Amino acid sequence: MSNTIEVEVLVRKPSSEVWLLFNDPTHITRWNFASGDWCCPRSENDLRVGGRLCSRMEAVDGSFGFDFEAIYDEVEPESRLAYTMTDGRKAGTRFESMGEETRVVTAFEAETENPLELQRAGWQAILDNFKKYAESL
Repeated sequence: MSNTIEVEVLVRKPSSEVWLLFNDPTHITRWNFASGDWCCPRSENDLRVGGRLCSRMEAVDGSFGFDFEAIYDEVEPESRLAYTMTDGRKAGTRFESMGEETRVVTAFEAETENPLELQRAGWQAILDNFKKYAESL
């Protein structure tokens, strides 16, 4: 049985805006990285059950990069999405409307190459970057 890690943020935007900013490839490229020495130069998102998410993650200096890919298992607009990553691990994100704020909670199955705390910190940093980007608009 794999370990599941959960990360979350509270975004000061209504769920309709948060959903768009989280899922539109134009916006994904502006927030989908953990720190300033990484970037997301391109993203494709076919937001439907069976659709594919693919985001390119690269070090700004070009020294390393990879494609994050997944297939959607569930898509409930402004509420929930779930997907299976190419390595078979599952992840899901809930969008909980709280009026003018939205709680965004992502849970994912941990991989076995890196320590759990490193994985939690990385995914949390990306979600924190999303919050910062969304609230700056």
